[in-house]
Amino acid sequence: MTSRGAGTAFSRRNYRLSTESEKPKLTGIVNSKLLNDYLHRIFPSADGIQPATAYRKPLTFQNLQEHLDKLLAEDSGAEDSRDQVLEGRLGPSTVVLDHTSGFEGLLLVDDDLLGVIGHSNFGSIRATTCVYKGKWIYEVLISSQGLMQIGWCTLNCRFNQEEGVGDTLDSYAYDGNRVRKWNVTTTNYGKSWAAGDIVSCLIDLDEGTIAFCLNGVSLGTAFDNITRGAGMAYFPAISLSFKESVAFNFGSRPLRYPVEGYRPLQDPPSVDLVKAHKLLGYLKNVIHIGIDVLEGKLVEKDTSTWQLQGEPTVLITLTHIFNHFAPLMCKVYLVDDVLMHFLLSILERGGAVEAHPLIQQLLDLMWLLMEDYEVHECLKQLLMSLLRAYRFSPIIPDLGLQIHYLRLTIAVLKHEKSRKYLLNNVLFDVLRSVVFFYIKSPLRVEEAGLQELIPTTWWPNRFTKEGKESKEVKEESAEERLRRRAYDRGCQRLKKRIEVVEELQVQILKLLLNNKDRGGGEASRYIFLNKFRRFLQENASNRGNLTVLCPPEYMVCFLHRLISTLRCYWDGHKAKAPAALSSEEAYVPPQLFYNGKVDYFDLQRLGGLLSHLKKTLKDDLALKANILIDPAELQAVTMDDLDEDEETATSTAQRPVAALAIGGALARPSWLSSPTLGRANRFLSTAAVSLMNPRRPLGTLEKMKARTLSVEQRTEDDIEGSHGNEGLLLGRPPEEPEQSITENSLLEILDGIVMMYNLSVHQQLGKMVGVSDDVNEYALALKDTEEKISRCPKRRRDIYEELVKSQKVFSEKLNHLSRRLAWINVTIYSKEKMQDIYWLLRVCIRTIEHGDRTGSLFAFMPEFYLSVAMNSYSALKNYFSPVHSMEELPGYEETLTHLAAILAKHFADSRIVGTDIRDSLMQALASYVCYPHSLRAVERIPEEQRISMMRNLLAPYEQRPWAQTNWILVRLWRGCGFGYRYTRLPHLLKTKPEDANLPSLQKPCPSTLLQQHMANLLRSDCDMAPSFLNSVLNQLNWAFSEFIGMIQEIQQAAERLERNFVDSRQLKVCATCFDLSVSLLRVLEMTVTLAPEIFLDWSRPSSELLLRRLAQLLNQVLNRVTAERNLFDRVVNLRLPGLESVDHYPILVAVTGILVRLLMDTDFQGLCSPTDFTELLVVAGSSVLGKDSALE
Repeated sequence: MTSRGAGTAFSRRNYRLSTESEKPKLTGIVNSKLLNDYLHRIFPSADGIQPATAYRKPLTFQNLQEHLDKLLAEDSGAEDSRDQVLEGRLGPSTVVLDHTSGFEGLLLVDDDLLGVIGHSNFGSIRATTCVYKGKWIYEVLISSQGLMQIGWCTLNCRFNQEEGVGDTLDSYAYDGNRVRKWNVTTTNYGKSWAAGDIVSCLIDLDEGTIAFCLNGVSLGTAFDNITRGAGMAYFPAISLSFKESVAFNFGSRPLRYPVEGYRPLQDPPSVDLVKAHKLLGYLKNVIHIGIDVLEGKLVEKDTSTWQLQGEPTVLITLTHIFNHFAPLMCKVYLVDDVLMHFLLSILERGGAVEAHPLIQQLLDLMWLLMEDYEVHECLKQLLMSLLRAYRFSPIIPDLGLQIHYLRLTIAVLKHEKSRKYLLNNVLFDVLRSVVFFYIKSPLRVEEAGLQELIPTTWWPNRFTKEGKESKEVKEESAEERLRRRAYDRGCQRLKKRIEVVEELQVQILKLLLNNKDRGGGEASRYIFLNKFRRFLQENASNRGNLTVLCPPEYMVCFLHRLISTLRCYWDGHKAKAPAALSSEEAYVPPQLFYNGKVDYFDLQRLGGLLSHLKKTLKDDLALKANILIDPAELQAVTMDDLDEDEETATSTAQRPVAALAIGGALARPSWLSSPTLGRANRFLSTAAVSLMNPRRPLGTLEKMKARTLSVEQRTEDDIEGSHGNEGLLLGRPPEEPEQSITENSLLEILDGIVMMYNLSVHQQLGKMVGVSDDVNEYALALKDTEEKISRCPKRRRDIYEELVKSQKVFSEKLNHLSRRLAWINVTIYSKEKMQDIYWLLRVCIRTIEHGDRTGSLFAFMPEFYLSVAMNSYSALKNYFSPVHSMEELPGYEETLTHLAAILAKHFADSRIVGTDIRDSLMQALASYVCYPHSLRAVERIPEEQRISMMRNLLAPYEQRPWAQTNWILVRLWRGCGFGYRYTRLPHLLKTKPEDANLPSLQKPCPSTLLQQHMANLLRSDCDMAPSFLNSVLNQLNWAFSEFIGMIQEIQQAAERLERNFVDSRQLKVCATCFDLSVSLLRVLEMTVTLAPEIFLDWSRPSSELLLRRLAQLLNQVLNRVTAERNLFDRVVNLRLPGLESVDHYPILVAVTGILVRLLMDTDFQGLCSPTDFTELLVVAGSSVLGKDSALE
């Protein structure tokens, strides 16, 4: 580096150039005349007029420093004097949020004191600077679109957890969530805001008005005649509810939407800004002007292809420029306003990023001519500015702004040294880099230009769950067909533009996953791996704390881009190594789950805690995988787990309390939903401060990370393996083939993708379906309104006009929602996105199948693999239809069969101990048998597996979750029982239809094949039948008794004179007990029908006892249900909400079905008198016919 102000003394470490002017030939310095001309062209005078050669002072490197200082000082004097006057403002010149005394509630504030996250009901905070005269402006970057009130307040305003900015006399606020303005009272004002918007807050203290702008568009004057005068000064302020977040720009960065006549609260660094623009001009001159040494003249150069090429004259000139330029590039405002805009201007000429090598050359210069700390800070601020610009740019039809910022990001990341520094220190540590992979959805479609892209709107008809059009829907008319086709063309135009952005995002990830850039240290991919793993750990460990999670909408986009990039590299490796697997055959080998090379944090394994598995399965690890567990390590892990169990409750309860000191610093969360894209390290609270300290110091966070320290320090050899070392694939079990899969690093990324889906992607996919549901609801409302208009009498003009108004409202809302739905379908539910989720499902299926073959070692697999397999199938079936049908996917039937085999085998797998995952498997299997296509998949699995599944379903109900098991058996029977072919209960047909998507409302699809397996098992196993049936009868006795007890309580409450409200939870439990009783009766009917000899063949030792128990229970049910004006009758007639399913019909037809089958099959001599059953049948039949004539 140059020593600042030392003329031509250069650091020999960087340049190795002689500074002796008497040796021009050796150094390559040009002759004095040419050098003089060159320096005068590079550093012209301020007026731009070049003096004649004879009159201008010769310039050399000896006096260049003096000349440059003079040029830079020419305009600074006036600026300095102007900056002294700050009339109308009080407070520090650097404006930040007041984290010492200017807040109320619980808040998280960023390092730079400009970003804030609400952490309580309604926290408030103001700035450190106020204004009392003039026109002022500041900007607020909206990171979440929830409840917030943004505006101005005075020092006298007192806020609390219920009242914030705008709720007191001298405070004024705009609320874009409720679209209102607030000053004690509230009225409608402005537009609704969305995450990614920028609100400008303007105050004119000369006229006494306050106004707001949204993304640069004025919302009009909100308040006038505000209080002014002595002692009245206004602070920027905000109140925000829990987990809402914003970032302020008081002027520390250039305002995105400046307003003429209004001044930012914090003045820009005018002197430095002038210097920076001058120095940038000199830099441009160096790039534009070249020296032809042979001809002895200056020449114009093509700036797009400029290269340094080791010219000493140019290098020394640049060193003088960077001597002044480098310190300026450490300042946020200058990086944003000068450097970023200059780099963007280079890319404005169009073409691919590779066609602009000048940016790479400039980055080379920065690393060469700036101190390391200067380059680091400059790159950090540059990426932060790009991230802000990308996230908070308005959406325009061609997405040009987003494309522009992504192209520059790619250009910067193409520079190897810069990329590695940013990966190591910035992208996952300081900035929320996944923002680069997010495409925000426009809340206001007219501002996004969707009306031009999609001029014709259309909305689909209602669809059934299977993805087929409902039979009730009429055929499409010619007009509707034209509208649909025009709408589809508009969607295709939108899709092409969004695909451009997605491709740029994939390019960024390809740069971050580059494993060939080993120059100067570790390849980028291995840096990314460690950062990505830590990112997953932070999101997995803080799932209960919403403020430290990566937003799920970001996760969805990140997942799809990562899948695209991974498959590209995977198939690229396949092309080089034909023996490896293609991405279509991808899976995660089981050894990753137990060899300790990949950290799964504290995530639950199928077999329980990792420490427990290491103890119980250490012999299997040694035998199958050649992995030995060090006894000392095992003991240390065990003791640590015990210690954590002992202290978890105390520590988690006390850590936040101890950190509630006002203005105190809490160990910063490692991932914040931070609007400033940085990290919050101040936890502000006005709550009482506890003097108790946690048993563990705050340094515990570091202790927890020590477990992953070895992972972060891994080398390429530790991951990929070399010289006999298998890397991540250490400990291959004998069941696993020796075939190469792919590069080991890609396997770890694949594992991370599966974990990402489990963390939040699936929930977000389900959330966005709400827009499609809204379209269906408004379409039904519009259709209903149009039908009413057609039936409206002509004489009722008033009704007709109201209906027309409603029709217009519904049509406008549908036009808006259909365009928004087009955006969501392209970005989230497109065919390509569906194929990504389908690919992930198949990856999980293959991973589970390979893990299952390892026997006991299967217990080491994390639970989330089974969860993702079930959830991804659910998403494909429920979320992507009807836009795209799952049946169109390649290998659809085979995939369903493989998933069915997994559910059938593992819902009762003894290697799986977690109750939650076992319940999820049972629920998934129960849902699987509700739909014809998935039930057929169950029937296609090998016969041995089907029989094993049925044997597990027929295990005794005691001491295990039996309700789902019973539900599965009922679904296999539904459609075959007596009066059991309905979809909805007959007495509910006239009520409001329920959600047709529910598994319980699917049309009956019984499985005769699985029924036959059940019959064979009950007949052949003499012990299974009595144990199963006794457990069913026990549960029926319990469920029906509980039901009767609860309806007695409900009846007593209803008969009291005083007004009583029955608890809704009690009603729900009562209805559940009734439904369980009915389903248990249906299972008994199924058993009686399929294997009547269990009850009627008295050569079996248990038949008589089972028949007697059955008769007693049926008598009990009939006595309670059929008696005249009994308790059951009275509760049914109350028609209480929540008890709609409680009626005579479902329970009596179930009892009748059992009795009919027993009578039909009672043909043995000397068993029992058929009269007994006849009497029961007469009672049941007369009751059914008397109560309900809807028998089917």
